[in-house]
Amino acid sequence: MGEQRAALARCVGDAERFLTDAWGQEAHHHRASGGYADLLSLDDVDRIISASGLRTPAFRLVRNGQPLPPSSYTRKARIGSRPVSDLVDPGRVFALFDDGATIVLQGLQRSWAPLARFCRDLEADLTHPVQANAYVTPPVAAGLRIHADAHDVFALQTFGRKQWVTYADGDRPLLDVSLEAGECLYLPKGLRHAARTIAEPSVHITVGVRTVTWESVLRRALDQALSAALDDTGAGSLPPGFADDPARLAGAVADHLQGLAKQVGALDAASVAHQAAAAFRSGRPPLLTGQLRQLLAVGDVDDATEVVRRPGSHCRVEGGGDEVARLVLGDRTVRLPARAAPAVRWVAAQDRFAVGDLSPYLDESGRRVLVARLVREALLMIDR
Repeated sequence: MGEQRAALARCVGDAERFLTDAWGQEAHHHRASGGYADLLSLDDVDRIISASGLRTPAFRLVRNGQPLPPSSYTRKARIGSRPVSDLVDPGRVFALFDDGATIVLQGLQRSWAPLARFCRDLEADLTHPVQANAYVTPPVAAGLRIHADAHDVFALQTFGRKQWVTYADGDRPLLDVSLEAGECLYLPKGLRHAARTIAEPSVHITVGVRTVTWESVLRRALDQALSAALDDTGAGSLPPGFADDPARLAGAVADHLQGLAKQVGALDAASVAHQAAAAFRSGRPPLLTGQLRQLLAVGDVDDATEVVRRPGSHCRVEGGGDEVARLVLGDRTVRLPARAAPAVRWVAAQDRFAVGDLSPYLDESGRRVLVARLVREALLMIDR
């Protein structure tokens, strides 16, 4: 579906070379031909702060490496009948920014549509979850002090300029680079760094990659093996006095370890790999921008209607034939009649098609019903 690893290439240039030479190993500096202002501009930040009704913890302010108390930039208000005390106070936020504070917008992959789409595309390229924060820093200011992140980072400069310094052991500078608008700096997990502005203000997006680790995959498999082993032995609590005679307990421990080893040996590698992939997909719900209009339009679907795959959507078709067809859509599974499986498999391989193109698989009524269902499930969008 679409150009391979286009979102990653936008950050690093040659995606395959980056994954071989830099990913998880060293910093990487790249200038994007189209820049990143479409993801979050200075004017976008202004609108988010001044007119979106932000509440903590969706944003915070930091000065000289220290977070400012939320009470200094929020106010009390009522939303409907409910009183709240953490609503953004735009005037105070802008005054503190003017006084040297950095504005941090958090979790933008959930709340800002351009970044939601970009992050979903980057997740598809990496098959690791990502998150996006933005840092809006006034001239001659620093946000966070020297630190290391517990995840890989892509810093996308959308406005102004920011000076980045990475550090080897101790405080010896390793890389000193001025990141200008349209440039990206990749930092692998654990690399110590700091950033500051000099004469110009800065807006940059930090895309953090929360990598799926071998430890998490194997721990899930071991937990399953342990549960099965305990089911076989009927093990409950250790006997009273076990701590007084560990040697006497050792025989029972050996039996349980033998049972666990047997269950570990019976684990199916393909099943463990499938579960790891399913765990990633299950955390990727569809991006529902525009879904209200889509729902209002499904009643007008006919053979001439053009539909497209919803950006960021995932799907896999299981079953069919003599079984009920199951359409796995990341965060949920949709059950369909077995006879619909060939049509759905065909749909899953398309970027765009007309409803009438399904005629080899379903009659007119069937294809209209199927497409309407897939629009409601946010796999397809009517192209209007």
